[in-house]
Amino acid sequence: MRNSILLITIILLSATSMVFVSCNKDQEVVNDETTVSSADAIAESLFDDVTKVSDEAYSSVVTNTKSANTTISECAVITINLTSTPYTMTIDFGTSNCMCNDGRYRRGIINVTFTGNYREEGTIITYTFNEYYVDNNQVEGTKIVTNMGQNVEGNIYYTIEVGGFINLANNGGTITWNASKVREWIEGSETVLDLSDDVYLITGVVNGIRPDGQSWTREVTTPLRVEIECRWIVSGTMEITPENEPVVFMDWGDGECDNIATVIVYGVTYTIFLP
Repeated sequence: MRNSILLITIILLSATSMVFVSCNKDQEVVNDETTVSSADAIAESLFDDVTKVSDEAYSSVVTNTKSANTTISECAVITINLTSTPYTMTIDFGTSNCMCNDGRYRRGIINVTFTGNYREEGTIITYTFNEYYVDNNQVEGTKIVTNMGQNVEGNIYYTIEVGGFINLANNGGTITWNASKVREWIEGSETVLDLSDDVYLITGVVNGIRPDGQSWTREVTTPLRVEIECRWIVSGTMEITPENEPVVFMDWGDGECDNIATVIVYGVTYTIFLP
């Protein structure tokens, strides 16, 4: 495994809760509180975070290296067994909330099994959980990452399958989240020890159900370009289809590293600024 799994937070814009306020014929304002659904973003972030934390844990033990920006805190007990395949790793944050280096509280256990190195064709990495919480949001289910080898362009690519649930803190209900994605490693695979030049293209489909019972589907229509050195997606498009509501189209632009994206709903284009 290699500490090159990206953390991607996708913001879901829900047409279901779109409210348009018009002061005159030329002014329409989208109410951010009702248009931006956090369910998809929460689930995406937490399941991507699992891989990031696991990669850091593996590197800190096996290669005895720790990034200056590592998430892992001193309270995490990491156990790795490399004697036979599938190899195993547990990251135990304990039964009480532990403040980690990224400012988030974690408790419980991440279980990881892997059949080989992250870069090796055929390697399967599986993540499961035992009473695992992040900021009191419980993560349940299974995430499986499979190295599919090289595609016709000669790039290493991975399939990512997630079937999971997020039990929200403070009795906030449960998010059901299922993802089927492909991650293509298009730049940086040759520089094994340098993560800063890594670039990925992400495609795939996500289906979810919010705590209120409303479902949605998110599909990438143009591959999302993710550059490790940029905190935002730099290009790509996707469509979000809330249950019984119009499709929302989202566009990240032409490759600039910025927080600007556009959203089209009901035929009207809006510019949004991502956090």
